[in-house]
Amino acid sequence: MTLINIRNLGVTLSAPLFAKLDLVINAGDRLGLVAANGRGKSTLLRCISGALEATHGDIMRSRGLMIGHVEQDAPTRLLDVPFHDVVLQALPSDQQANESWRVDMVLDSLDVPEALRARPIGQRLAILARTWVTEPDALLLDEPTNHLDLGKIAALENWLSALPRDVLVIISSHDRAFLDAVTNRTLFLRPEQSQVFSLPYTRARAALDETDAADKRRYERDMKTAEQLRKQAAKLNNIGVNSGSDLLVVKTKQLKQRAEKLEDAAKPAHLERSAGVIRLANRSTHAKVLVTLDDAEVRTPDGTPLFRTGRQFICQGDRIVLLGENSAGKSRLIAMLRKAINNAETGQDGIKATPSLLLGYSDQALADLKDSDTPLETIIRRFDVGDQRARALLAGAGMTIDMQSRPVGRLSGGQKARLGMLVLRLAEPNFYLLDEPTNHLDIDGQEALEGELMAHQASCLLVSHDRSFVRAVGNRFWQIERRRLVEVESPEPFFAAARP
Repeated sequence: MTLINIRNLGVTLSAPLFAKLDLVINAGDRLGLVAANGRGKSTLLRCISGALEATHGDIMRSRGLMIGHVEQDAPTRLLDVPFHDVVLQALPSDQQANESWRVDMVLDSLDVPEALRARPIGQRLAILARTWVTEPDALLLDEPTNHLDLGKIAALENWLSALPRDVLVIISSHDRAFLDAVTNRTLFLRPEQSQVFSLPYTRARAALDETDAADKRRYERDMKTAEQLRKQAAKLNNIGVNSGSDLLVVKTKQLKQRAEKLEDAAKPAHLERSAGVIRLANRSTHAKVLVTLDDAEVRTPDGTPLFRTGRQFICQGDRIVLLGENSAGKSRLIAMLRKAINNAETGQDGIKATPSLLLGYSDQALADLKDSDTPLETIIRRFDVGDQRARALLAGAGMTIDMQSRPVGRLSGGQKARLGMLVLRLAEPNFYLLDEPTNHLDIDGQEALEGELMAHQASCLLVSHDRSFVRAVGNRFWQIERRRLVEVESPEPFFAAARP
């Protein structure tokens, strides 16, 4: 049964986001929506929900269709409201007293602990529950896994899988493993010629690559044929002029027309460009062992013991992924490593770094970026580059002149992430500490970061909830379990254990 029919839809803001979009969405579809940051995913969801009018085209919804839209950010007016009340207030006022049991059912289905229900919301789960309690026929989710740990992502996957089969779900996400787990169709949203496949993300991406490759071959073949026709036309034209043959003049004109027709009809293959290219550097060091952990004790800020590291070594070329449950001490260990590296001469807390180590550090909040500074000021103040060079570097990271002069605090998450990656590159480190580096990066950005870490054989220790990123990058895995840091062969048992 068709619930939503999209015809020739397009949205133009400062530039076209997408155009000529035709899409039929049926009951039971689990549609993944994929595009680079700023390319119209949230805009399309708002158009489907009715919150935004498209520039052109039509969206036809089945009669009486109820749509629930979970946007990326919780409304500020709800931030101080207890979790349970946030969901309860989504019901009509005349139902809130007698049908509060519906709230409890939704919270139970999402495995929300009782203790959390009385607290103010601090997570997207409350907005999802608030939307679902209204019993929509279609559910639109905009980046639902942002800032969720593995356990919550797994719980969300299970919850989505348990929804009634006829409920339509459309999900915008950059989490490739999540899309594979919960979708059965994928829409690659493009400025022109968006592509849809009845496959989850990874298989759909392979099919898209084949389609793009075929389009590229077709375009090159057509352009080559057009070039040959023009060469033939030029030869005939010379012969015709010299011989005075009207027939050859006519033939020349026909060949030119055929070439022009081919050129006009030929469309170059789509080249997906993310909002900027991520590049890293990896300064060399002769040290084989970069960091030694000599049974260091990791504690909370108030001194409570969390775990001991045992004797561990970080060597050149190691790309170590740190695994552990929330509050196990991952961020505390990273803080200790950062302190030890910045004070390599003396060592810190049982951690010794080689003096030649140059640190590249990025945390998930990008706290090293000062909100009041502009990107241009950030680069000029930190690095010995002039104004012109700084602007060129920022442009290469996908920042327009307007963005370069905007306070960092007003940039989008994706723009801040790319500025943070540029700062990392210019620092020219030989060791990276990365805490959730893929936060706010689109899929192209994630793949670019993966490629840079691999191409440079960068040495790093990282924490990430992005399973695809961990699988692609990690070559060693440390896990915090039973108050000890142990090396494991693979992250897969940890991923499996995270599922409720």
